[in-house]
Amino acid sequence: MPYLAHTANLQLAGFAFSVVGWILSSIVTGLVQWRVWHVTNTTVITSGTAWIGIWRTCFFSKVKVSSDLKTMYCQEFSTQQYFVPTEIYVAQGLMLVAVILGLLAKISTVYALKNVYQGTPHETLIVHWFTAGGVLNLGAGLCILIPVAWNFHSVVQNTSISFPATFYMPSSPDSQEVGAAIPIGIVAAILMILSGSFLLSYKLPNQVDQKVHPVSQDDVASSDGWSISTRGTSRTRSFHSVQTTGDQIPQSNGRINTAFEEDDYF
Repeated sequence: MPYLAHTANLQLAGFAFSVVGWILSSIVTGLVQWRVWHVTNTTVITSGTAWIGIWRTCFFSKVKVSSDLKTMYCQEFSTQQYFVPTEIYVAQGLMLVAVILGLLAKISTVYALKNVYQGTPHETLIVHWFTAGGVLNLGAGLCILIPVAWNFHSVVQNTSISFPATFYMPSSPDSQEVGAAIPIGIVAAILMILSGSFLLSYKLPNQVDQKVHPVSQDDVASSDGWSISTRGTSRTRSFHSVQTTGDQIPQSNGRINTAFEEDDYF
């Protein structure tokens, strides 16, 4: 099987980005700090600050909860309620879709990385799994970016929300600002988009390195036979070269040395 571990370093980084981005997107989905409203009427909203998320509104109140301001008073809303603006309605759906797509992308990426590092005879499947993970991460990134940007625009425009009286919220704030969920969501979207780009960039090398396998006994015997044959050829050449010199037996000080017989010498 081909050795491909060195070909997926960028994809491994992309997987790390997607994990962090997915965790951040899950946090953003549950945060209430999408918008921060500041009000001057502190009769009910004692702290003068209310937080609006995509699922509920919260504020500190001595009247509704406790006098020590340690517990928030929160009320949930759903898309069926008439006062929910379109940007919040869209954010609810898209953030849930982003979390699901991010989870599927990680499953696909993990399977691709497993085949890379453990080996597989079907190398093209690795490209398909990385491509699927990249597309899913890009989709998740866009699903995060759209509601985050839309709600950011609503905050900049100081858009009001007509809450019913049961929410104890004013119809419009004196001022509002971006909550913590918006910048966290932007970071999550960037990480998911980068991850998708990294995964989609994977390509199989033109020539893959093969793993080293143990040498079989047949290969050893074949190698030994070649070495013996080579030595035989070398000895034949040496013998022939000695014969061409006049078939002389080695001498010592001009005398024939009887210790070297032709048969023994060769």
